[in-house]
Amino acid sequence: MAAGAPELISSRSPRVSAARRLGRRNFRGKERLFLAEGPQAVREAGAQPDTLVELFVTVEAAERYADIVGAARDGGARVHLASEEVVADISTTVTPQGLVGVCRFIDTPFAEILRGRPRLVAVLAHVRDPGNAGTVLRCADAAGAEAVVLTDASVDLYNPKAVRASVGSLFHLPVAVGVPVEEAVVGLRGAGVRVLAADGAGDRDLDDELDKGTMGGPTAWVFGNEAWGLPEETRALADAVVRVPIHGRAESLNLATAAAVCLYASARAQRAAAGCRTVTGT
Repeated sequence: MAAGAPELISSRSPRVSAARRLGRRNFRGKERLFLAEGPQAVREAGAQPDTLVELFVTVEAAERYADIVGAARDGGARVHLASEEVVADISTTVTPQGLVGVCRFIDTPFAEILRGRPRLVAVLAHVRDPGNAGTVLRCADAAGAEAVVLTDASVDLYNPKAVRASVGSLFHLPVAVGVPVEEAVVGLRGAGVRVLAADGAGDRDLDDELDKGTMGGPTAWVFGNEAWGLPEETRALADAVVRVPIHGRAESLNLATAAAVCLYASARAQRAAAGCRTVTGT
């Protein structure tokens, strides 16, 4: 693959400079492009039509991940062999893995998500930490959710840390961004989805809801900021405010753990209602 291909040896190359600027939100928004780093993210980006635009890859990584690089090129991405220094200059990680992709924005209009009549949705309201946002997106993907919604008060979906934390799940399911929380709740409810706010101070217990059989229908979980949870006005929008029970002595659960518990509880209940025994139903 490397034979005869140019090697980008200068960080002052216009293409390298353009890619490096995508580490900043204002440039991402202006260009509608973002960075995907590492083999998993690049592989998943390359599997989506018209998503992976460019790939910067070291010689060593090109040999190690020849299948990923070949698929990127076959998919129409412009592949650049680059020195380790150049890739490190573009990368936002401390220890780059030798591949950095430039991708087109892939968020989905909220109206399109509603038209799909989703049965399980994660809504991130007031979530400011990109690592948390990406991890919740990964949990939603793993639990079989059909969509994720980031409200206008939440972190940038394309923040490099959020993209990394999603571990490729960003490319697996529709994600709407910048949706006002009230619009999100009203729209989902209008699509026949029950809206539950996850909050440690909720007046309903998740275990009780499961025992009562109320979790089998289409459900959207609203998750808030890890430090201060959901504002009262957001909780008031939901059909119910549900807490994850703490059976031991832990003070609380972090956002991603709570999201995983809630999403898997809904997934299991929905699959049971459909005649499957478990969330992985065989």
